[in-house]
Amino acid sequence: MNHLMMITKSDGTRQLFEEEKLVQSLKHAGASADAIEDILEEVEKSMHDGMRSIEIYEQAFALLKKHSVPVAVKYSIRRAIMELGPDGFPFEKFVARIFKEWGYEGAVTDQILRGESVEHELDVVAWKDDTLAMAEAKYHNEFGLKSDLKVALYVKARFDDLAPMEFDYGGKKRKLTERWLFTNTKFTDHAITYGSFHGMKLVSWNYPQQGNMHQIIFERGLHPITCLTVLTHQQKKDVINAGILVCKDIVEQQAVLKSVGLKPEEIERAVKEAEVIVKQAK
Repeated sequence: MNHLMMITKSDGTRQLFEEEKLVQSLKHAGASADAIEDILEEVEKSMHDGMRSIEIYEQAFALLKKHSVPVAVKYSIRRAIMELGPDGFPFEKFVARIFKEWGYEGAVTDQILRGESVEHELDVVAWKDDTLAMAEAKYHNEFGLKSDLKVALYVKARFDDLAPMEFDYGGKKRKLTERWLFTNTKFTDHAITYGSFHGMKLVSWNYPQQGNMHQIIFERGLHPITCLTVLTHQQKKDVINAGILVCKDIVEQQAVLKSVGLKPEEIERAVKEAEVIVKQAK
């Protein structure tokens, strides 16, 4: 394969195609050696300069579904989490959706709150009963990048400044009771040790052993709509802006797809693919 081929990412930027990244992402999803070989052959046959990354992904996803639907879904999750970035797919909205799934009465994003000394911008605030949870959602655009000790330090400092204050959520005054730090990739060991010691609940792709991001998505059926291959980048942004973040909501709220301008055949394809993904939730 021509290793000097340039591909176009979903945000329009161009970068050198790295075959090893594709191989590793397939291995992480549990793809067999035969499946990986098939996918590389297919990509090589269709590869051209400027090829869109979504086209490579669609080929891989389609072939993986033939080998193993559960593996295909796991592969789609890893890629979908990477798309929960600043370009229309904000990771913090996804984190707020997790809190709602956990039974919190409310969860909101982008909150400006007055601490003891200064104002702070909080990614997510969620509440229920006598609980007030505040969460920082750290997004990285590559799996190799980790949230490190510096992140844990400044998040703790922010929570410490907010802890003495009262806030009005859910119709009553509340104090901070739960401190959360989410990342879409991984934490360094130092970040985990420090954060845990200081009472923060940390959630990453693979941490903690029980209740990590991957498990939450599969056990709760919270597959991001960025998993879908049948919607364009802009259509996904439109659907998210209309309030749908996960595949199971697409299945249950098809009228929203119509409201953002999707054609009947596009809605049918989106719902069909979403159903395949959701069925593999557990």
